[in-house]
Amino acid sequence: MSATSDWTSAWARFRPQAEVIHDAGTGRRWTWDQLHQDSLAWAATLAAAGVGPGERVAVLALNRGETLALLFAAAHLGAILFPMNWRLSPAELAWQVGHCEPAILVHDAPHAALAGTLGLPLRAMDEGPDRSLSVPPRAETGNGLDDPWQLMYTSGSSGRPKGALLTHGQVHWNALNTILACELRSGDSTLTFAPLFHTGGMNSLTTPLLHCGGRVVLVPRLEPAQALDLVSRERISHLMGVPTIYQLLADHPAFALTDLGSVKDAICGGAPLGSALLQRYLDRGIPLRQGFGLTEVGPNCFSTPPDRVQEKLGTVGLPIHHLQARIVRPDGSPCAPGEPGELLLRGPVVCAGYWRDPDATAAAMAGGWFRTGDVLSVDADGFFTVRGRLKEMFISGGENVYPAEVEAVIQGHPQVAAAAVVGVPDPRWGEVGRAFIEPVPGASLSPDELRSWLDGRLARFKAPKHVQVLAALPRTGSGKVDKPALSRLPLA
Repeated sequence: MSATSDWTSAWARFRPQAEVIHDAGTGRRWTWDQLHQDSLAWAATLAAAGVGPGERVAVLALNRGETLALLFAAAHLGAILFPMNWRLSPAELAWQVGHCEPAILVHDAPHAALAGTLGLPLRAMDEGPDRSLSVPPRAETGNGLDDPWQLMYTSGSSGRPKGALLTHGQVHWNALNTILACELRSGDSTLTFAPLFHTGGMNSLTTPLLHCGGRVVLVPRLEPAQALDLVSRERISHLMGVPTIYQLLADHPAFALTDLGSVKDAICGGAPLGSALLQRYLDRGIPLRQGFGLTEVGPNCFSTPPDRVQEKLGTVGLPIHHLQARIVRPDGSPCAPGEPGELLLRGPVVCAGYWRDPDATAAAMAGGWFRTGDVLSVDADGFFTVRGRLKEMFISGGENVYPAEVEAVIQGHPQVAAAAVVGVPDPRWGEVGRAFIEPVPGASLSPDELRSWLDGRLARFKAPKHVQVLAALPRTGSGKVDKPALSRLPLA
């Protein structure tokens, strides 16, 4: 038996009839015993198709309970689950398939045609596993902490995406970290509307709750009215999403009328959380907390004590339990409090590197620490603040400007729903900021009004010279603002 990943076997013994998954898209519900039996049946089916230790099992599907059964089926076989991003183009998916060479692709009905173009052996998810097959012996031997379990491709915002190899140890320790930081219990539940092909959907709350015997409610994609109804009807205790999702929920007419009394905690990641949005959730008794993480580490790396959420608004909190964090200058020396520098992370929640990319792995793992490429600072109380990405930083008049810092100030304006800042060339200052603003629904905000509001709130060299208001900012598949797309827009 595996001590690190055979959670279904353990909970099938201790809580066999407790519900673990509700798939709101299909209406199906799984108990722990049913999930365990399904995972074994899928393991036998995959083994019969030639899947063995180290082989990749691709999944191309909307959020489905079967994907989680396949996750544990892969663990039984020592295989690696590769959840595919169905938002990508066929050419992008074909590149990933060629890069990681899956042994089989399991797909849902909406993606059957696309799956058929990728040149892989196929298995329809709705066909289910072959229950006449015997469970392979590997299912009883377990996995080591260093064995790979998930292959998650990064968004590829700079060049080709890289495949982060997540081990059983990383998923295990991230689950423990999250259980401790969020005080998760077997009676807790989450509504997973983030796609399972992203670590935010799979590993921010889903696998931690599975680890501690909790319950996961899945929706195929976010529909605000449905999500709010499920939070109330299923008595959801924990939420996780990007600011865009929380904004969509808060802006829906049902938000004010929905019983949200079951929600004990809500985590926000992927982008800075504005004070106006935070206040709307605090007014409903929900301590919406800014978090921070990445596919390669965690993904849950920091946490803010609920009683300090308002006091430390703008920070991502404190490093959680089994993780070390430091901020360094380019020469590797530690930064002073408040001084921005690169975030380095170390601990058992770091991935095993990048699939078939030894150069990128060596560059990221320099000196025993994972180099995130993110610029943060830490205050005298030990709370960390995101300032931006190393590659996003620009220099204006000899001064370093970190877009995330500017974006956080802009999003403090009550009529701003989201903001993004990029550096653009300037003949006098070298580079200046260009801000893109998405106003809250029904608001009318001009560039001059924003510039006037920013006066005195930002240093002159940080204030964006160019401001453009858009009906909606473009976003990537993970819900983050697509800055490369914004950078390609002509100056207004």
